[in-house]
Amino acid sequence: MRGQIKMTANKQLQISTDSYRLNYNVYGSGNQIFLAFHGFGQDASAFNIIANKLSETHMIISVDLFFHGNSYWPAGDTLSKKQWTEIVDRLLEANKVDRFSLLAFSMGGKFALSIAESFAPKIDQLILLAPDGIKTSMWYSLATYPYVFRSYFRSMIVKPKRFYNILNLFKQLGVVDKGISKFALSQMNSKKKRRRVFYSWVTFKDFTFDMNMIAQNINEHSINLIMILGKYDKIITHKGMKRLLDKLPNHDAHIISSGHNDLIKNVAETPELIDKF
Repeated sequence: MRGQIKMTANKQLQISTDSYRLNYNVYGSGNQIFLAFHGFGQDASAFNIIANKLSETHMIISVDLFFHGNSYWPAGDTLSKKQWTEIVDRLLEANKVDRFSLLAFSMGGKFALSIAESFAPKIDQLILLAPDGIKTSMWYSLATYPYVFRSYFRSMIVKPKRFYNILNLFKQLGVVDKGISKFALSQMNSKKKRRRVFYSWVTFKDFTFDMNMIAQNINEHSINLIMILGKYDKIITHKGMKRLLDKLPNHDAHIISSGHNDLIKNVAETPELIDKF
């Protein structure tokens, strides 16, 4: 932001084994602890602007999700929710964290929801910014169909014309909104990006959730859920979020003047929302 110093992480750390590496940034040293999970195509630094607002009172542990930043997971190997629970356990132990809150944007919502399944008694707040994982997108469903479809999507890494042909067909049929089309194109305009799309789709395919179970955990453990959505967001809509929100009598939902990609920035620049952290 103008007139402010851009905050960098106090520490850049990792936990690793012979099979994976999870990199993460630690911001601030306050008593209120957040685990933060960024969106697709970002990395742990996506939350710099929010961490800058909270550095005196919060500690934010912001993770590089696999296939993003400096984290590593074997390409093609599925990440189960049980494995993710074990990784989070190690992350909490390494940072001597008992109780914590969650902050997630877009794809990061899947990882936060999985933690809400496994660690509900330890969670104070769940702040979701246009989260994936509540209503699965058509593109994700197509990519995780039986092998013959996954194989076709994999071929798009080196033959992107196949992707563009499908996208153009769906646009002509009126199936894909212009905003979604633009977002999809931005994530598929290089071989590196297409590879990340494919392996993220396949590796995280088990991250699906029963909204009744998620809602039960939130209600039973009095987790304070705050949902923030963008008025102009065509990727994650309020209608899709009702699958969870309708089951939570005490949720706190906000729709702000924002699209999808600039939501984190706009949240950081809205004092009444930052005050909720």
